[in-house]
Amino acid sequence: MNFSKHWTATLDDYVIDLAWSPDGAVLGVVSAAGSITLYDAVTGAVLHKLTGHENGANCLAWISTKEVPALLASGGQDGCVRFWDGATGRQTAETKLGSAWVEHLVWRGARALPPNLVTTSTPPEDQACLFAAAGKKLVALRPDGSVAHTFPAAPKTISALAIKPATQPEISPALASAYFGGVTLWHPETFGALKELPYGNAILALTWSPDGRWLVAGCHDNAVHLWVPTADMELQMSGYETKLLELGFSRDSKWLATGGGRDACIWDCTGAGPEGREPLLLPHATRVCAVAFQNQHGLLATAALGGEFCLWAPTRKNPLIAEVKMPVTATKFAWRPDDTMLAVGTEKGAVFVFKLEN
Repeated sequence: MNFSKHWTATLDDYVIDLAWSPDGAVLGVVSAAGSITLYDAVTGAVLHKLTGHENGANCLAWISTKEVPALLASGGQDGCVRFWDGATGRQTAETKLGSAWVEHLVWRGARALPPNLVTTSTPPEDQACLFAAAGKKLVALRPDGSVAHTFPAAPKTISALAIKPATQPEISPALASAYFGGVTLWHPETFGALKELPYGNAILALTWSPDGRWLVAGCHDNAVHLWVPTADMELQMSGYETKLLELGFSRDSKWLATGGGRDACIWDCTGAGPEGREPLLLPHATRVCAVAFQNQHGLLATAALGGEFCLWAPTRKNPLIAEVKMPVTATKFAWRPDDTMLAVGTEKGAVFVFKLEN
């Protein structure tokens, strides 16, 4: 296995988000200053520099539709969601949600999922819907920017969104919306409320397992909280060094990777779940700041403060595959849909794209 730096780029500010187009041909990167740049995946050449958002941008999300094969949505500090044609760089729509920052975006639709999660039961692309959160406001937007639904205001500012992967026909769809005090589950097609999941603290991150069983929250009180909503089951792992922002599941839903300290913790989520089990610890010299499993394979990328960055195969006896020392701390990981490239954003605006070859 050969893991090497493929190309680099530099933005004008902290890399706050980055994401690959559904076909993996384009990498979209947004800086905290508000600019959005689209790069050619193979060469690293700048394809388009988008106007982005005034005052700053927060998030990106791609989908493929019949009308626009590479449709990019962005959310900003201007309270707007903007839609862009990834092929031309043209803005196709804009929706103003109010004065609060748009901080969370998630698509529902077949072409929003990683390739390994798309099945015959996945909703067709013409049902694509973007969920956007700004302050206490949650809306569902169509790809043309029109509002499909406005949800009741959340009790507190919405801190995370996560859509349940539609990987099996028997999995009931759900959108999870977190705030201080808990999570609300919504039906992403009818928009009705499904369930409230109380939690007595702030929730900073959310993710579903690919099989749709587990909903996992990274929490402000140095804990990871897990629900099995269909079984009214809850678990918790506490005692982390810091609050939990870093979460990631392996493609088979067996392994949950978390940050929260100087070790990346790998929990076994099979059977009754990880509570009471000892995690596999992947050590770093400083606090872990990013984790990301591959989409279709079993490798895990982790990064720590100061620029340390590792690639692991957690199931191996000697799990460390590669170790890289970057000049600055990573802020965000994104595996290309086919897992052949890993994009890494950093706090000083540098973007590194690594290539993985067998």
